[in-house]
Amino acid sequence: MDTLLTREILKKVRQIEVRTNRLVNDSLAGSYQSVFKGRGMNFDEVREYVPGDDIRTIDWNVTARTGVPHIKKFTEEREMTIMLMIDISGSGDFGSATTSKREMMAEVGSVLAFSAVRNNDKVGLVLFTDSVELYIPPKKGRGHILRIIREILFFQAKGRKTDLKVPLDFTSRVIKRKCVAFLISDFCLPNNFDEGLRELQPKLQISNRRHDLIAMIVSDPREFVLPDVGWITLEDAESGEQVDLNTSDASVRKRYSEMAAERHKTVQKALRSAGIDLLDLFTDTSYLPALLSFFSARKGRAS
Repeated sequence: MDTLLTREILKKVRQIEVRTNRLVNDSLAGSYQSVFKGRGMNFDEVREYVPGDDIRTIDWNVTARTGVPHIKKFTEEREMTIMLMIDISGSGDFGSATTSKREMMAEVGSVLAFSAVRNNDKVGLVLFTDSVELYIPPKKGRGHILRIIREILFFQAKGRKTDLKVPLDFTSRVIKRKCVAFLISDFCLPNNFDEGLRELQPKLQISNRRHDLIAMIVSDPREFVLPDVGWITLEDAESGEQVDLNTSDASVRKRYSEMAAERHKTVQKALRSAGIDLLDLFTDTSYLPALLSFFSARKGRAS
């Protein structure tokens, strides 16, 4: 049984590797590289001054020692760190289409990871619920990326609930230098939704100042529209709370859609007010156009 399960896991990981590698090679590699460049300069060498060099780069110690003006040369720092903070709480298991929210998070994370590796960047992973369930420090290499994919897909979380403050605090604590941090979640906050969002807001702002924080909201269309199928019982995957609804009542379906849309807009507003870029992804729609549009918009702003 264990051997069969291992084969299924390896098969799924391999499928995602092949699919995402193709996307990176065909569509995303150049876009990623043009957007996420190194953030600093590394010292390269000292050479003799020539007319036209910036005098601010003169190395006075070497100049004094040799009696000949020398300058410091720098090269752009190309290597970056990409941190994937991925929500593996209970609500991520839901999917009314062929893909669950967690599976989409895994595939999007894989695309970002393979893009980073192509750019010689390091990739780290934080899997979280209302606590940090797993941390994989940033590294390079195909084997490292395959481990990340496997953990996103198959790691068994101890918790069921979501606390988005947890990965933000943890990443700020363990990653000292500025990185690009992707917060990938369905943003299903607790029942006291408004209070939870108010507590989250300052954490988002602090994290975005320290790192380049990007949010990806992964949703399922059924979370916004109820089918007309009579009486059903809805259960919160994180709290276990249940509610009975008569979906044959048009007013019930309308109110459900309005509340879902309002919550979604409130989350979007909170992220944007914190200065955070965000992508809206849905399990029944390809994420590739949204990623390409996002890269294009960031490249345009940088230009």
